[in-house]
Amino acid sequence: MTAALLPFDNSFAGLPPAFYTRLMPTPLPAPYLVALSPSAARLIGADPDALRSPDSIETLVGNRVAERSQPLAAVYSGHQFGVWAGQLGDGRAILLGDIATPGGPMELQLKGAGLTPYSRMGDGRAVLRSSIREFLCSEAMHGLGIPTTRALSVVGSDQGIVRESIETAAVVVRMAPTFIRFGSFEHWYYNRKPEELKQLADYVIDRFYPALRAEENPYAALLEEVTRRTARMIAHWQAVGFMHGVMNTDNMSILGQTIDYGPFGFMDGFDANHICNHSDDHGRYSFANQPQIGHWNCYALAQALLPLIGEVELTQEALDVYQPEFARHIDQLLHAKLGLATSQDGDRELLDGLYAILQANHTDYTIFFRRLGGLHAGDAAGDEPLRDLFIDRPAFDKWAEAYRARLRAENSNDTARKLAMDQVNPKYVLRNYMAQVAIEKAQNKDFSEVERLQALLERPFDEQPGNEHYAGFPPDWSNQLSVSCSS
Repeated sequence: MTAALLPFDNSFAGLPPAFYTRLMPTPLPAPYLVALSPSAARLIGADPDALRSPDSIETLVGNRVAERSQPLAAVYSGHQFGVWAGQLGDGRAILLGDIATPGGPMELQLKGAGLTPYSRMGDGRAVLRSSIREFLCSEAMHGLGIPTTRALSVVGSDQGIVRESIETAAVVVRMAPTFIRFGSFEHWYYNRKPEELKQLADYVIDRFYPALRAEENPYAALLEEVTRRTARMIAHWQAVGFMHGVMNTDNMSILGQTIDYGPFGFMDGFDANHICNHSDDHGRYSFANQPQIGHWNCYALAQALLPLIGEVELTQEALDVYQPEFARHIDQLLHAKLGLATSQDGDRELLDGLYAILQANHTDYTIFFRRLGGLHAGDAAGDEPLRDLFIDRPAFDKWAEAYRARLRAENSNDTARKLAMDQVNPKYVLRNYMAQVAIEKAQNKDFSEVERLQALLERPFDEQPGNEHYAGFPPDWSNQLSVSCSS
């Protein structure tokens, strides 16, 4: 099945016209396929090989629209860096529609498809650089088991796009059950449109949370469920060392999925205060702040839903689930990362002690946890690969003895523990330098590295002989890389 024959519907188009603008994508000349995710293709019942055909490429870039597609750009608003930004909307994204799958509906959206009424000062386009980053990170996060939107493809064109320099254009096909955001609700609340606010909430509940309709107050139940999902998602981010970079309310999914990959980063040398977004002058979205910002964003959503919930007390009760949900989930994830099968007194101190020495030594986060599985509970004979990660080796030795004692307290088996730890501590993550190498090759029409990374990151926990160099330390030049909101 070619992309032009995908069986589209568009439930979002069933909402009143105030929610969107119908429009066609703006064509790009001489498009060519840069990347395709076979697993994402199969998710919507499409044959990956068929999607590589010239006809499909025309559809995936927006030059041709599938017969049943109803393209539109949605309106929303939001808080950006904590400040109310007013109306935003799909400034460079066009929703093609949704496709029924065994797991539920999946929307397909073109990012970089041209000007919309919500483009403001933008050109409606995306560049090859940012499109490759979004494609790779979407699929990498899925491989890590973190809730995320997916990326089906990247199609490029040699048409010039002005950013800090002249770059070439590209379009990413993004996939998610819905692209509705916290800011979608804020838009109607701050514009004092209670009827539209209720229509949107009812649409979300009926389509994505139907079980909540039976609750005494479905809108409070919606806020509580979204709050829970957001807390769990961010716990996953923290556990794997992922930084989003732009946690504005218009970049927060109503389904608790990671959405809108821009200046993201995975932690190299551990620094809790690391800021991955060069545009974030005050560090609002630093790694350490992400849990707090997730809670703040849920408060922003709660404010928008308050007219529907009706009672401040119910709203607060829904929000109160955030902190215990985050604490419970991050505790489970960190126990798994340390290979601890039980919870015992003193575990908090053990974890705090670990993160203190990781911070003091700027130890590589991913490499440390992957190597930790090789530590022996009985003696320090195998500690050298871990000790080598620390400048202050006596500090590590002291922590390692406490960790060994903790492992012995639950009769931990070295072999079984390593197997379990290797399933939660990835060997491969999408470091910025890896994406940069792929981008530079792609800019010269060599897409082999994009394909190689996409395949690598589908199985981040596997050993993958022959790919070990991707699991090593980042090169020194990677320290000079910076990403910003334009990324």
